[in-house]
Amino acid sequence: MHVSRRNYGVCLLSLFLALALVGAGWAQTATPTTPAPANSYRQAVEHLEQADQELTAGNLSSALSLVKQSNALFTSLQKESAAKLAERELSSQESQQLAINQKLATEAQGKADELLKTAAAKKKEAAELRAKGPAEAGDAAERESRDQYLQVQNLSIKSAIYALRNQQIIFRFLGP
Repeated sequence: MHVSRRNYGVCLLSLFLALALVGAGWAQTATPTTPAPANSYRQAVEHLEQADQELTAGNLSSALSLVKQSNALFTSLQKESAAKLAERELSSQESQQLAINQKLATEAQGKADELLKTAAAKKKEAAELRAKGPAEAGDAAERESRDQYLQVQNLSIKSAIYALRNQQIIFRFLGP
Protein backbone atom coordinates (compact mmCIF):
# COMPACT_ATOMS: atom_id res chain seq x y z
CA MET A 1 0.00 0.00 0.00
CA HIS A 2 1.40 3.30 -1.06
CA VAL A 3 0.39 6.56 0.65
CA SER A 4 1.10 9.73 -1.24
CA ARG A 5 2.27 12.89 0.45
CA ARG A 6 -1.07 14.51 -0.14
CA ASN A 7 -2.98 11.61 1.41
CA TYR A 8 -0.52 11.53 4.29
CA GLY A 9 -1.15 15.22 5.00
CA VAL A 10 -4.92 14.73 4.88
CA CYS A 11 -4.64 11.80 7.29
CA LEU A 12 -2.54 13.85 9.73
CA LEU A 13 -4.95 16.77 9.52
CA SER A 14 -7.92 14.47 10.13
CA LEU A 15 -6.19 12.88 13.10
CA PHE A 16 -5.35 16.30 14.55
CA LEU A 17 -8.96 17.51 14.19
CA ALA A 18 -10.33 14.33 15.73
CA LEU A 19 -8.02 14.68 18.74
CA ALA A 20 -8.92 18.34 19.10
CA LEU A 21 -12.64 17.53 19.12
CA VAL A 22 -12.21 14.71 21.62
CA GLY A 23 -10.12 16.98 23.85
CA ALA A 24 -12.76 19.71 23.68
CA GLY A 25 -15.43 17.18 24.65
CA TRP A 26 -13.41 16.00 27.65
CA ALA A 27 -12.91 19.56 28.80
CA GLN A 28 -16.67 20.18 28.72
CA THR A 29 -17.56 17.04 30.67
CA ALA A 30 -15.10 17.67 33.49
CA THR A 31 -16.55 17.34 36.97
CA PRO A 32 -17.38 20.63 38.60
CA THR A 33 -14.85 21.78 41.18
CA THR A 34 -15.69 22.79 44.72
CA PRO A 35 -16.20 26.46 45.42
CA ALA A 36 -13.01 28.43 46.01
CA PRO A 37 -13.51 29.11 49.75
CA ALA A 38 -14.30 25.47 50.53
CA ASN A 39 -11.30 24.33 48.50
CA SER A 40 -9.01 26.85 50.23
CA TYR A 41 -10.31 25.74 53.63
CA ARG A 42 -9.68 22.09 52.79
CA GLN A 43 -6.13 22.87 51.62
CA ALA A 44 -5.41 24.99 54.70
CA VAL A 45 -6.56 22.18 57.01
CA GLU A 46 -4.50 19.61 55.06
CA HIS A 47 -1.40 21.81 55.35
CA LEU A 48 -2.07 22.26 59.05
CA GLU A 49 -2.39 18.50 59.62
CA GLN A 50 0.81 17.87 57.66
CA ALA A 51 2.62 20.59 59.62
CA ASP A 52 1.61 18.94 62.89
CA GLN A 53 2.89 15.58 61.62
CA GLU A 54 6.16 17.11 60.40
CA LEU A 55 6.68 18.87 63.72
CA THR A 56 6.10 15.60 65.59
CA ALA A 57 8.60 13.91 63.27
CA GLY A 58 11.16 16.65 63.97
CA ASN A 59 11.19 18.16 60.48
CA LEU A 60 11.11 21.78 61.59
CA SER A 61 11.77 23.43 58.23
CA SER A 62 9.03 21.42 56.52
CA ALA A 63 6.61 22.11 59.38
CA LEU A 64 7.36 25.83 59.22
CA SER A 65 6.79 25.90 55.47
CA LEU A 66 3.43 24.15 55.84
CA VAL A 67 2.40 26.49 58.66
CA LYS A 68 3.17 29.47 56.43
CA GLN A 69 1.12 27.99 53.58
CA SER A 70 -1.79 27.26 55.88
CA ASN A 71 -1.61 30.75 57.35
CA ALA A 72 -1.66 32.30 53.87
CA LEU A 73 -4.75 30.30 52.94
CA PHE A 74 -6.59 31.24 56.15
CA THR A 75 -5.64 34.89 55.62
CA SER A 76 -7.13 34.85 52.12
CA LEU A 77 -10.23 33.14 53.50
CA GLN A 78 -10.65 35.99 55.99
CA LYS A 79 -10.71 38.45 53.12
CA GLU A 80 -13.03 36.34 50.94
CA SER A 81 -15.49 35.40 53.68
CA ALA A 82 -15.63 38.55 55.79
CA ALA A 83 -19.40 38.95 55.37
CA LYS A 84 -20.11 35.33 56.26
CA LEU A 85 -17.85 35.55 59.31
CA ALA A 86 -19.72 38.59 60.59
CA GLU A 87 -22.99 36.64 60.46
CA ARG A 88 -21.65 33.42 61.98
CA GLU A 89 -21.95 32.73 65.68
CA LEU A 90 -19.74 30.19 67.37
CA SER A 91 -21.18 27.50 69.58
CA SER A 92 -20.20 27.41 73.24
CA GLN A 93 -18.06 24.34 72.59
CA GLU A 94 -16.25 26.14 69.75
CA SER A 95 -15.70 29.20 71.96
CA GLN A 96 -14.25 27.02 74.71
CA GLN A 97 -11.91 25.31 72.25
CA LEU A 98 -10.81 28.70 70.91
CA ALA A 99 -9.93 29.79 74.46
CA ILE A 100 -8.01 26.55 75.13
CA ASN A 101 -6.05 26.85 71.88
CA GLN A 102 -5.28 30.50 72.58
CA LYS A 103 -4.01 29.63 76.05
CA LEU A 104 -1.83 26.81 74.67
CA ALA A 105 -0.47 29.10 71.94
CA THR A 106 0.36 31.82 74.45
CA GLU A 107 2.07 29.35 76.81
CA ALA A 108 4.13 27.80 74.01
CA GLN A 109 5.22 31.21 72.74
CA GLY A 110 6.04 32.35 76.30
CA LYS A 111 8.27 29.31 76.79
CA ALA A 112 9.90 29.99 73.42
CA ASP A 113 10.61 33.61 74.38
CA GLU A 114 12.20 32.60 77.68
CA LEU A 115 14.26 29.87 76.04
CA LEU A 116 15.39 32.33 73.37
CA LYS A 117 16.96 34.52 76.07
CA THR A 118 18.70 31.49 77.57
CA ALA A 119 19.96 30.33 74.17
CA ALA A 120 21.37 33.77 73.39
CA ALA A 121 23.15 33.83 76.76
CA LYS A 122 24.60 30.35 76.08
CA LYS A 123 25.82 31.47 72.67
CA LYS A 124 27.55 34.48 74.23
CA GLU A 125 29.06 32.23 76.91
CA ALA A 126 30.36 29.86 74.21
CA ALA A 127 32.11 32.72 72.44
CA GLU A 128 33.69 33.89 75.71
CA LEU A 129 34.85 30.36 76.59
CA ARG A 130 36.47 29.95 73.19
CA ALA A 131 38.23 33.29 73.56
CA LYS A 132 39.59 32.36 77.01
CA GLY A 133 40.96 29.00 76.10
CA PRO A 134 39.31 25.60 76.40
CA ALA A 135 37.68 24.92 73.04
CA GLU A 136 35.84 21.89 74.41
CA ALA A 137 33.90 23.99 76.91
CA GLY A 138 33.04 26.51 74.20
CA ASP A 139 31.90 23.74 71.87
CA ALA A 140 29.70 22.23 74.57
CA ALA A 141 28.08 25.59 75.29
CA GLU A 142 27.60 26.13 71.54
CA ARG A 143 25.86 22.75 71.18
CA GLU A 144 23.63 23.54 74.13
CA SER A 145 22.78 26.91 72.60
CA ARG A 146 21.98 25.29 69.25
CA ASP A 147 19.70 22.75 70.94
CA GLN A 148 17.89 25.54 72.73
CA TYR A 149 17.42 27.46 69.49
CA LEU A 150 15.86 24.33 67.95
CA GLN A 151 13.52 24.06 70.94
CA VAL A 152 12.60 27.73 70.46
CA GLN A 153 11.74 27.06 66.83
CA ASN A 154 9.75 23.96 67.79
CA LEU A 155 7.75 25.87 70.42
CA SER A 156 7.12 28.79 68.05
CA ILE A 157 5.81 26.47 65.35
CA LYS A 158 3.65 24.70 67.92
CA SER A 159 2.26 28.07 69.00
CA ALA A 160 1.45 28.94 65.39
CA ILE A 161 -0.29 25.58 64.93
CA TYR A 162 -2.51 26.27 67.95
CA ALA A 163 -3.39 29.68 66.54
CA LEU A 164 -4.19 28.16 63.15
CA ARG A 165 -6.36 25.53 64.85
CA ASN A 166 -8.50 28.47 65.95
CA GLN A 167 -8.75 29.58 62.34
CA GLN A 168 -9.80 26.04 61.46
CA ILE A 169 -12.61 26.24 64.03
CA ILE A 170 -13.72 29.66 62.84
CA PHE A 171 -13.91 28.59 59.20
CA ARG A 172 -15.33 25.12 59.88
CA PHE A 173 -18.60 26.16 58.20
CA LEU A 174 -16.74 26.06 54.86
CA GLY A 175 -15.78 22.40 55.29
CA PRO A 176 -17.72 19.28 54.43
